[in-house]
Amino acid sequence: MTPILKTALAATFVVFAAQAAAQVTFYEHEDYAGRSFNTQRQVGNFDRLGFNDRASSVVVERGRWEACQDARFEGKCVILRPGRYSNLTALGLNDRVSSVRPIERDANYPDERYAPEPQPFYDARRRNNERLYQANVTDVRAVVGPAERRCWIEREVVSENRGRSNNVPGAIAGAVIGGILGHQVGGGTGRDIATAGGVVAGAAIGNNVGRGSSQGSRTQDVQRCENVANSGAPQYWDVTYNFRGVEHRVQMTSEPGPTVTVNRQGEPRG
Repeated sequence: MTPILKTALAATFVVFAAQAAAQVTFYEHEDYAGRSFNTQRQVGNFDRLGFNDRASSVVVERGRWEACQDARFEGKCVILRPGRYSNLTALGLNDRVSSVRPIERDANYPDERYAPEPQPFYDARRRNNERLYQANVTDVRAVVGPAERRCWIEREVVSENRGRSNNVPGAIAGAVIGGILGHQVGGGTGRDIATAGGVVAGAAIGNNVGRGSSQGSRTQDVQRCENVANSGAPQYWDVTYNFRGVEHRVQMTSEPGPTVTVNRQGEPRG
């Protein structure tokens, strides 16, 4: 790739630590956490490894693999392409994998047998006699999961009036009557004050009159929801670094230091 093309297209890699001999690695928890085991050969029953119905995420390094719910490759089976599967729930296999086997290179299967495209996997291991360099990190962003939707139940009071609501007309009528009473009580400035007082008192009386014609009220439970930011640990770090004038981006599973180790092409190395 020419330097011009490198500049036009920022190189994006996914760095993930993996054992040298592994081709597929299963993890006990989501996001590649907890206990794990890896294999290059078919495993007809996870039970003998103490891993039956325990896998929640998987990394396929090379080749295609068929993961099945039951032992001896029975039950629901899904073909996994090379890449990272951070959560097996969407595949219907979370805590349900019991066997796995590699798929021959020339074997053809219908599209519905395959799992959705995984996140890319990049092998960051150092190659033999490969010279390494340090590239300066220019930007780091901790990326957490999507916003969480939280819901709660509130109790709401609902009025149940017969026909049209009478409390508003009642309040208006009460204000008029109260104003007249107040005007008769006061004299001069005091008359104005008494008139205002009569309006307030009359409105309260009228409102009570309107309520008296209603059938009452009831309460009901109402669900309300809102989206809140995810406060969990970062899923990965989105890192930007510069090597020989070319900007690169890499997603790392741990927070980087001031530099990133790369080869002469600027590809990250673990």
